[in-house]
Amino acid sequence: MTDPTGPLAGTLVVDLTRALAGPHAGMVLADLGARVVKVETPGGGDDTRGWGPPFVEPEGEGDRQSTYFMSCNRGKESVALDLKSEDGRRYLTALVERADVLLENFRTGVLDRLGFSTERLLELNPRLVVLSITGFGHDGPEGGRAGYDQIAQGEAGLMSITGSGPDDPQRVGTPIADLLAGMTGVHGVLAALLERERTGRGQVVRTSLLASVIGVHAFQGTKWTVAGEVGRAQGNHHPSISPYGLFRCADGAVQIAVGSEGLWQRFCAGFGVDPATEGMTTNGERVGRREEVIALVEDLFSSWSAPDLLARLAEIGVPAGKVRTLDEVYAWDQTASQGLLVDVEHATLGTLTLPGPPLRFFDADGAETTRREHVAPPVLDGDGDAVRAWLDAG
Repeated sequence: MTDPTGPLAGTLVVDLTRALAGPHAGMVLADLGARVVKVETPGGGDDTRGWGPPFVEPEGEGDRQSTYFMSCNRGKESVALDLKSEDGRRYLTALVERADVLLENFRTGVLDRLGFSTERLLELNPRLVVLSITGFGHDGPEGGRAGYDQIAQGEAGLMSITGSGPDDPQRVGTPIADLLAGMTGVHGVLAALLERERTGRGQVVRTSLLASVIGVHAFQGTKWTVAGEVGRAQGNHHPSISPYGLFRCADGAVQIAVGSEGLWQRFCAGFGVDPATEGMTTNGERVGRREEVIALVEDLFSSWSAPDLLARLAEIGVPAGKVRTLDEVYAWDQTASQGLLVDVEHATLGTLTLPGPPLRFFDADGAETTRREHVAPPVLDGDGDAVRAWLDAG
């Protein structure tokens, strides 16, 4: 491992998680400079090592690697420990005693049976911050349910507001419930570390896939809790703003966001529309007549090519964009300019390009201090000998 830099440099994280929510949290902490030691099951390791295709094969000898695993384990060390064995428990105990943070997403009760209950962890290390992620919460009538992303997206209501219409529920195209749980967990860990500076003591942080999705319901949540209206999927158009969505043009489609009456005035002036057209003078009226607005806008756009239309919208100051495929996103110079691609040297696969961390840091003089060197996702137990030797040395 290279010596990490960043706000969490000097922080040791023990990552007992697998799949996506917990590993994503661990990767974010690694990006922030923490040393993250990933504890995996001997023989198979994290479940996502087998989630494919796609897999990538080494040119010489070596196991194939899943690209799924690579998406959430950048910057970590891997040590394989059998936590049901005396030797494995001894090494985990030594890690816990040295750690600042421990991440786990076992089903409720599993760690207790292994001899590492919350009480035992904090007995071993009173300064330890424990992040525990479950599917539906640690308690309550359904607290013991296994949590998988798409199930959580459905149970937490996200699929009911995603899709072409009320009868077409769709999952989000990334495992957003898992990712949100990881991100929410990181928020909790950072807050607990900050509080530890005042109290000298660690604590347990709990979140779940369910809680993390409900936590970002935003206006869809208050639409029900305050106004008593149930949000439904309605395709690529905003339920509370119009026109705001995806609109067809001569050779494709563009997206626009007319998010204020001032922008509506600009849009009308730019495309020769009377802003006082009956039933369209206010956003509320336009939302109530959304289909008519969509028909009007697409009629205006029907003779425009997408590039010319985007140029026109930029000229008149109306926010707009196109829908890019992922290959286009990663080829975009704006993506590269934000540090969202990083090159790493993998132990068996050589140089890899990975999606990079979404944060940048600058000092008081404006100089960028963002971490530039990143470490590839580890092969199973690739750091095992070094980690065990470090622990044995005391």
